[in-house]
Amino acid sequence: MRNLTLLTDLYQLTMGYGFYRHDKHEEEVVFDLFFRKNALITYSIFAGLEQAMDYLLNWRFDDEDIAYLRSLNLFGEDFLEYLKNMKFTGDVYAVKEGTPVFPGEPILTVKAPLIQAQFAETALLNILNHQTLIATKSSKICRATAGKGMVMEFGLRRAQGPDAGINGARAAIIGGCSSTSNVIAGQMFDVPVAGTMAHSWVMDYPTEYEAFRAYADAYPDNCLLLVDTYDTLRSGVPNAIKVFKELRAAGHKPKGIRLDSGDLAYLSKKARKMMDEAGFPEAIICVSGDLDERSINSLIQQGAKIDSWGVGTKLITSEDLPALGGVYKLSAVIEKDGTVTPKIKLSDNTAKITNPAFKKLYRLYDKENGMAIADLITLRDETVNDDEPLTLFHPVETWKQHEVENFRAEELQQTIVENGKLVYEFPTLKEIREYSKGELAKFWEEYLRLDVPQLYKVDLSDKLHRLKIGMIDSIRKHSKKEK
Repeated sequence: MRNLTLLTDLYQLTMGYGFYRHDKHEEEVVFDLFFRKNALITYSIFAGLEQAMDYLLNWRFDDEDIAYLRSLNLFGEDFLEYLKNMKFTGDVYAVKEGTPVFPGEPILTVKAPLIQAQFAETALLNILNHQTLIATKSSKICRATAGKGMVMEFGLRRAQGPDAGINGARAAIIGGCSSTSNVIAGQMFDVPVAGTMAHSWVMDYPTEYEAFRAYADAYPDNCLLLVDTYDTLRSGVPNAIKVFKELRAAGHKPKGIRLDSGDLAYLSKKARKMMDEAGFPEAIICVSGDLDERSINSLIQQGAKIDSWGVGTKLITSEDLPALGGVYKLSAVIEKDGTVTPKIKLSDNTAKITNPAFKKLYRLYDKENGMAIADLITLRDETVNDDEPLTLFHPVETWKQHEVENFRAEELQQTIVENGKLVYEFPTLKEIREYSKGELAKFWEEYLRLDVPQLYKVDLSDKLHRLKIGMIDSIRKHSKKEK
C-alpha cells in the first residue's frame, strides 16, 4: 500500500504549524464539504466516501515524510514530532454514497481538532470531487438510454492516470453502469467486467472471416464480433452472420456484434434487419465510439436498434465538466464548554456566502406518493416537525415561497466515524448502485431531465436563515466601523 499522507497542499501544513505555534491546534471545529453549482445537471450523485475514509483513518507521517518536511525548513522539530503521532480522532457525518445531492448542502461534515480537520481538506476534496463528478456523469448517461440497454464503462485508456481509471470505474458503477472494461476495478470492487476484441484482432488475420471464425473458436458461447474494421454492411455483418450460422450448427448461441464507428443509427437498423432475416433476432447490437448522454439520446430518438452501450472517454473524463468544484469550509468552532460558535465566509457573490453553524440535512417526501419535495438545512439541535405545515423560502430570493404539508422528513447524514473509529458498515458497490437507482426514482422527471431541469428546492430553516442574515449584518456593520 502506498502511503498517501502527503496528498495535501502545502498551506495545510503551514497553517497547521501556525495553529500549533499559537496553541490552537486542539481547538474543536466543524467543517462542511459541499458544492456550489453543478453545470452537468441540478443534482450530483455522492461518491467516494469509502476511499475518503480510508485516507482519513489511515494517514501516517512516516520517517521519509518527516525527513522531507524537515528539508523544507518551514517547521520546528517539535511540530514534526507532533505530526509523527497525529491520528484522526474526530467525527465524520455524511450522506450515503449514491445519494442525489444538491448545491449548498452539507454532504460531509467533519468535527475534529482544528489541525486534523484542516489537514484533511485537500485529500477529501480530491477523492470526493472526482468520484462524485464521474458518478454524476454516469448517472446522466445511463438515464439518457431511457432503459434501452445497459451502459458499460470503457474509459480506462483515456483516464487521467491509473487512480482516476480505477476509482472512475467505481464511480461509474455507482452512477448506473452495469459493468466495466477495467479488469483491476472488476477485481477490487467485485463488479462485472466486459469486453471482446479490438480492430487489431481482425487486422492480424488474412481475412475478416478468418478473424471472426478464430474468435468464435476461442469463445463459442460468448462470441461478440467487431464488424466495422473494413466495411460494416458489405463484409462485417455478412461475415458475422456466416460465423453465427457455423456456431449454431455446432450447438452454440452467438452473442452479437459491436459497432464502433460510422452512422450508428443507420448501421444499427440495417444490421438488425440483416441479422433478423438471417434467423438471429436474439443477437445483440453493442455500440461504442465517443458516446455521451446527448449522442445516446439522439440515437434513441432516431430509432437506433442498440442493445448495449460502451461509453469511454466522455464518461471517465467528464469531458464537458472536468471538475465538480466542491469546497470545504469552516462552519463552527466548539468552545471548551460545548458552546457552538458559528462561522461564516462572506463574498460579494451571494453564491459564495457559506451557511454557518453545526448543521443537519433533511429531505422532505410527500406522504401520499413518496416523492421528494425539497431539502432543508437546519441547525444541529433542530428537529423537523412533519405534523405541521412548513413554509419554504428561496435562500436568496426570499419572496419566493412554497408551503408543504403532509410530508415526511428524513435526516440524510449518518455518523460514519466517531472519536476516530469507523462506526459505519460500507455496502457493496452493487448495493450502492441499486440504492442510488432507488433514490433517483423518488424525484420527478422535471428535476432530472437532460435539458433545462426544474430547480429542486433547497432551503434553510427559519432559525438558520435568521442566524445567517444576522451574522452577515453584524460583520458588515463591524467592517464599516473599522474603515
